[in-house]
Amino acid sequence: MDSKNFTIGVLSTTAVILLVGMLVIHSRPEPAMAFGMTASGGDYLLTVGALQTRDEELVFVTHAPSMKMNVYRFDVAKAAIERVDEIDLGQMRESAGKAQSSRGGSKRSRRR
Repeated sequence: MDSKNFTIGVLSTTAVILLVGMLVIHSRPEPAMAFGMTASGGDYLLTVGALQTRDEELVFVTHAPSMKMNVYRFDVAKAAIERVDEIDLGQMRESAGKAQSSRGGSKRSRRR
């Protein structure tokens, strides 16, 4: 066997192994990651998030004029989308304002 043919054989075998490795790596489906993606339309704001403890993906739908946010999740067992919670953002804003005023007010009132 001639050294030239041996070299060609080794290089061909290496190329086939690398090709198979690349095909295996790229043929696996990758999960879609859309955490933190936001879209808006009219008065609505949609945001995608995840719940780490249960490994669930959530959709947050906010209606700006009413200051309400609904949280939805996909139930795999039922193959249905269900509402998890409704949050009143207006009440949260008022509660945050009251908490801030009880700690000494805003930065603007401290300067005076």
